[in-house]
Amino acid sequence: MLYDQAFLDSIRDANQSFTGWDFSHITETGRMQYQLLPWSYGSVVIPYVQRAVSMLDMGTGGGEFLSSLQPFLPASVHATEGYKPNVPIAAERLGPLGVNVVYVEDDNNLPLGDASFDLIINRHESYSPRELRRIISDQGIFITQQCGGTDAWQINEKFGVPLNEEFAHWNLQVAADELTEHGFHVTERKEELAVQRFYDIGALVYYLHAIPWQVPEFDPERYLNSLYEIYGIIRTQGYFEVTQHRFLIQAEAR
Repeated sequence: MLYDQAFLDSIRDANQSFTGWDFSHITETGRMQYQLLPWSYGSVVIPYVQRAVSMLDMGTGGGEFLSSLQPFLPASVHATEGYKPNVPIAAERLGPLGVNVVYVEDDNNLPLGDASFDLIINRHESYSPRELRRIISDQGIFITQQCGGTDAWQINEKFGVPLNEEFAHWNLQVAADELTEHGFHVTERKEELAVQRFYDIGALVYYLHAIPWQVPEFDPERYLNSLYEIYGIIRTQGYFEVTQHRFLIQAEAR
């Protein structure tokens, strides 16, 4: 198949470095946009951060969100990160704020003490409910915003790649039931399907490089035909639209 040179240039130019958990290369320029959710994770979290004595941020990425909570952070703050290249990035950003960044290889075996935190926050990070209950104190608060198992399913449909079977079932009800089974009382729960749009094909390629679990072993050369089809959709209607799947849970340890 012959491809437009503009298409090939966009694919090539999408090979930008991605560090931490910062999508500003495509969001600040408006190349990818999200529909607003009916809640704000930051606004939910901040009142609890202000009252916390010891808190943990699970899956801190490069520490972008956690650092934005200054000056609300308590005296004792830890952060975990499972992607090793992000650990020094997070440590450099968070170290001056007194945050201890811990590398985590296994959700079921966290290198953290029993009942260490009265607040644990988690944005789009996996977790073990059993291990979570071990490290949180009685009456401690857990707040998480998660990507559901059907997130951006239209991408997988276009590429002919099934959704990850391990996470396809992941939704608000499943997560709430798991927490209840492991000693938590769910006090708040919300779920939303919202619009996410890509306004050029390079933005989509950049996004898929950054989140390799959406299309495992993603390689633009392998999916050129599918990318070209999406490129055509963008040229026709101005964007390629997918569905975000998000849910929010607040729970108290009992």
